[in-house]
Amino acid sequence: MSHYSRPVRIDLHTHSRVSDGTDAPADVIRAAKAAGLDVVALTDHDTAAGWAEAATAAEQAGIELVRGMEISTLHEGRGVHLLGYLPDPAYPPLAEELDRVLDGRAQRLPGIVERLRGLGIDITVADVLAVSPDAAASGRPHVADALVRLGVVADRDEAFERYLSTGRPGYLNRYAAPLVGAIELVRAAGGVSVIAHVWGRSRRQRPDEAELAALKAAGLAGIEVDHQDHSPQTRDALRAIARNLGLVVTGASDYHGAGKKGHELGVNTTDPGQYERLISLAAAAAEQSGRATPEVVR
Repeated sequence: MSHYSRPVRIDLHTHSRVSDGTDAPADVIRAAKAAGLDVVALTDHDTAAGWAEAATAAEQAGIELVRGMEISTLHEGRGVHLLGYLPDPAYPPLAEELDRVLDGRAQRLPGIVERLRGLGIDITVADVLAVSPDAAASGRPHVADALVRLGVVADRDEAFERYLSTGRPGYLNRYAAPLVGAIELVRAAGGVSVIAHVWGRSRRQRPDEAELAALKAAGLAGIEVDHQDHSPQTRDALRAIARNLGLVVTGASDYHGAGKKGHELGVNTTDPGQYERLISLAAAAAEQSGRATPEVVR
């Protein structure tokens, strides 16, 4: 049961050009306000670099901001994206792991470019950096944007389908944090974690309920159920698992500006009662950690 006295719209997963979105952090916040959202989380990949700008914009716009990040992790040989909300980004073990993930992305870039050049595509690292000047590290979405600018493909979707997805000729693996370790780091840093688009992107219903129970024991707070990558049937199944395990259920757009089609701000939202549970868990984690964690901007 929510304590809000009116309907509230909450979107807990967005990206700015600090990672692979196309809007500045402040523009994400202003767009969220214009879209009729009351609460928005900025969750750039593996970085807190957009938080300060977003917080200033949120105060000016009169919208509630949850500072977060989406951490690249690996579990049982599969990539999993972990949303970490309100951790202390200066907690040394977390900061070191994020640096390692970002370094892995940056170090992969020349290899991807070399593979594409081997296919006869005239692209350079400089071309990729030119389309991602504000990114904490340039990754595959930025390679896709460079391919669009060069006229090789029409959009990011085509770039990934032809060249950059797993198994495609331009794909290269990189370092990702172990999932359990990342959950523990977020909790030790005074934050809470939620698995993003948990069964999306051809994961074939993994992690399953037993695995999610083990992840909850490690500190996982919730799962992102309402996401564009999930069918209605998938959402129903995940909601049942969350109910069985006592996990928080979230919903979000996974907004990337012009970089991702069909993910408009507010296309999926989080129930206010579930949001309040998440913030309560974050407050408890912050108190237990003893660290100076970021507060929700209200």
